[in-house]
Amino acid sequence: MTISRRKILQGIASAPALMLASRLGHAAEAKTLKISHQFPGGTADKGDFRDRLTRKFAAEVEKRTNGSLKFEFYPGSSLMKTVAQFSALRKGALDMTLYPLAYAGGEVQELNIGLMPCMVTSYEQGFAWKKAEIGRELTKLLEAKGVKIVTWIWQAGGTASRVSPIVAPDDVKGLKIRGGSREMDLMLKAAGGIISSVPSNEIYPAMQTGSLDAAVTSSTSLISFRLEEISKALTSGRGKSFWYMFEPLLMSKDIFDALTPAQQKAISDVGTELESFATASAKEDDEAVVAVYKKVGAKVSDMDDVVVNRWRKIAEEAAWTDFSKRSAECERFLKMAKAVA
Repeated sequence: MTISRRKILQGIASAPALMLASRLGHAAEAKTLKISHQFPGGTADKGDFRDRLTRKFAAEVEKRTNGSLKFEFYPGSSLMKTVAQFSALRKGALDMTLYPLAYAGGEVQELNIGLMPCMVTSYEQGFAWKKAEIGRELTKLLEAKGVKIVTWIWQAGGTASRVSPIVAPDDVKGLKIRGGSREMDLMLKAAGGIISSVPSNEIYPAMQTGSLDAAVTSSTSLISFRLEEISKALTSGRGKSFWYMFEPLLMSKDIFDALTPAQQKAISDVGTELESFATASAKEDDEAVVAVYKKVGAKVSDMDDVVVNRWRKIAEEAAWTDFSKRSAECERFLKMAKAVA
């Protein structure tokens, strides 16, 4: 077979273009995703478990994608302000965040269901949402808003107080207190509290300056934000609590959809696998927080069924009713949540 001089020259001319295209294609496979959250930073093995979870997630996804996905971490709201992270996800301006879902309730009112007082009273009940109608509809709603749930995370919470212990409803009368969501605040207000709404990473300075007397937040945040340094009393979330928050690892759906099928599978698989780590870590902190506060001499109290039921009566009248009246969709989401025993 005779190869003409013209074909040889054409082959030589096209070789650099082919090489460049190959290099560009390889480079396009490698992508760095930013993970932002409000919690203190650490390592994969030390520190706030929510930060550790993001680092474990990143390491395993990078491994399974052979380095085609890499990650950068921005703890402590160092990339953007806490509440703004949800809106940034929706726009594709942020790749991922571990986020208290109720913080987005001002933007998507149905999401306040993620911290409805006395609605979820155990980890088992919270995780039952995932396969129930409420979980499917919550996932559908978020994806319609441009956000994908990667890891389901529930956390129990307790109350740190710089004054007296807060266990029963009468204990909040006249105190400046933070609940963590619109509905939680409504319940506390109905019990006689004076409400001050701040993200959990702003509780310390608020209590330190006296603009807050007490705050309800997750056991992990009660530890990580060092609230024992300015508290005289703790009501723990171990055993019984009126406060369970849905705080998932989230991803921009636009960013997720732009990935390859293999990359998407790695993210989904690793995200699901880390749910057991999240639950175990949250339960460990429910116990660990007690020792942290006892060590500094704080008075530690616990809730029981009788006390939680007293709070539930107030929650149903003040928070649940208000939520259901906000829209037909809110009423529907409340009904689905109540259906999960």
